[in-house]
Amino acid sequence: MSVISSVHSGSSRSRRYRTRAYTSQVDETLFATPKKLSASDNQGSKAQGGSAPRGLSHSAPNRRTQKPEIVRIITKDLIRDLRIPSEDPSGLSVIMCPQEFQRITSASRVLTAEEKEAELAAKTRKREAAIEAVEDRKARLRQADFSRMRNAGLSELEAEARDKAQYLLEKANALRMEQEDEIKHTNELILGSQCHAIRDTQILEKKQILSELQEEEKRLDAMMEVERRRAIKMQEEIDEMRKQQRIEGKVQIIQQMAERQEERLLNEQFKEQEGQQVLDKLDQLQVEEMEILQKKWEEQRQMQREIQQINEANLRAKERKKEEERLADLHALEYTRKKLEREAEYEAEQERIRKKKEQDVARLRALQERDRDHQAEQDALRARRNQEAAEREWRRKEKQDALNKAKEDEALTRDRLQQVAHKEHLLSVQAGRERSEFDRVLRALEKSIAHDKEKEEKSQWERFHNADGLRQQIREREAQAIENRRENFRGGERLNQEARDRRARLDEIKFKKLTELREAGLPEKYCKEVERKIHVLPTLAN
Repeated sequence: MSVISSVHSGSSRSRRYRTRAYTSQVDETLFATPKKLSASDNQGSKAQGGSAPRGLSHSAPNRRTQKPEIVRIITKDLIRDLRIPSEDPSGLSVIMCPQEFQRITSASRVLTAEEKEAELAAKTRKREAAIEAVEDRKARLRQADFSRMRNAGLSELEAEARDKAQYLLEKANALRMEQEDEIKHTNELILGSQCHAIRDTQILEKKQILSELQEEEKRLDAMMEVERRRAIKMQEEIDEMRKQQRIEGKVQIIQQMAERQEERLLNEQFKEQEGQQVLDKLDQLQVEEMEILQKKWEEQRQMQREIQQINEANLRAKERKKEEERLADLHALEYTRKKLEREAEYEAEQERIRKKKEQDVARLRALQERDRDHQAEQDALRARRNQEAAEREWRRKEKQDALNKAKEDEALTRDRLQQVAHKEHLLSVQAGRERSEFDRVLRALEKSIAHDKEKEEKSQWERFHNADGLRQQIREREAQAIENRRENFRGGERLNQEARDRRARLDEIKFKKLTELREAGLPEKYCKEVERKIHVLPTLAN
């Protein structure tokens, strides 16, 4: 922990700081821009001895005679003495007027809540006064504009806008009148008359079209009759031409048949000649075949002689082969006999060895039987001993199990008794809780009954109060009904006048529509019919 002490003229004094505000607000005018010394100032300072500091402000007084202030800082590891200069080393000293200083001082002062509210109220009043002044000025300007517009004449744009508005108003009134039931009925009658006129015109056109169609059909019938006669004549000419063509074709067919008969006779003669030539050729071929067969017979006899010679050679070869096979069989029999003798000797030797082995096996089996009997006796003795040990172990386990079961039964009995006691305790606690719950519910029920009773009394008082209010409302409504009847009477007079005006407008619109209907060229009888149905007033007809 550091300790700061101030030493001035051999005495130390402590400094205390007081909080002026929780937020810092600094006026930038307190800090001036450092002034740069000119060359003449530098020379002057050098002439004076050059001991003045470079950043010294000319506005600050010269206090070289005062002793510098020293601040000693003591920390854990060292002690330092800091010399505080008596002059401003930065050269940023500022000289200000008293008004500016007063403004900065007042701005740095912390306002209380009452002062803030008073200042806010003053600002609010000032702002409201400014708004009222602005609104007053706007009202005066609007009044001046209205007076100027009322006194001045309408411009072209205004006149055009007025005419357009008047046109739209008239059009809207006309459309509204078109929605009246009488006008709709009039429009329906006019449309019906127009439909009748159109229908009559269509009927006349249809009759005219039918007459024209009949005339056209007659003309077409005459043309068809002429065409039919021309077609009949043309068909007769075609039939005559076809008949002539058939006759000519018949003659040509007869000629063709005669020509074909001659050709057939010539073909038959040619075929007979070809048949004779074929027979001659066949005879020649038979002779040649006989010669070929004769040659084949000769060749076959020569071949048979050669085959016979070959067969004889084969027989001799077979006899030689049989002799060789007989000698080979003799050698094989001799070899087989010797082999059988050797096998018999080998089998006798094997039989002797087998008998010897059987004797050895019988001797060894007897020894094994004797050893097996001794081992069986030892195994039986060992089995009896093991069985006795197992019985002893089983009896020991049974005894131990009985002891464990007795201990478990005793523990279960003890636990059961504890559970019964615990359950009785829980039941008693539960009974106490139920009793307290019953008391609480009873108190709540009594409180609810009292509250309901109080509520009923309050509602009864409210009903009485509401009854007075209802009676007052009834009196007010009766007075209002009387006033409404008076207003309705006055409104009835006004409605009668409006009905008369409406009737006049409707009659005018009907007359206008009839005039337009006549100008459209509708026949007079339909115009009269429409006029009779809509009952146009005589005054409007004039």
